[in-house]
Amino acid sequence: MASRVLSLRIDADLFDRIREHAARRGMSAQDYVVRTLVRDDFDERFTAAVEETARFYGPPAAPAAPPGGAPAPGAVPGRERAASPRSPGRTSVIDGPDQ
Repeated sequence: MASRVLSLRIDADLFDRIREHAARRGMSAQDYVVRTLVRDDFDERFTAAVEETARFYGPPAAPAAPPGGAPAPGAVPGRERAASPRSPGRTSVIDGPDQ
């Protein structure tokens, strides 16, 4: 990968903070700045990709209504009816997590 030289002038207090952050990570100030720029570049490219995907697929759909609509009158919360594996066409009561 080709490399280029970037020279910049920054405030002394900012440079001291950069050196402190780099030292905590066992890095040189230059490596810390490069790593920070690479991470920021990745974040921008990732955000752009997410936004492009959202534009392609459109806004998220509204949550679907529960199957079967509203609960039956007299239904007990936490208990559901399911097809019985032993007798097709018959139902059995399944206890919910609170039972």
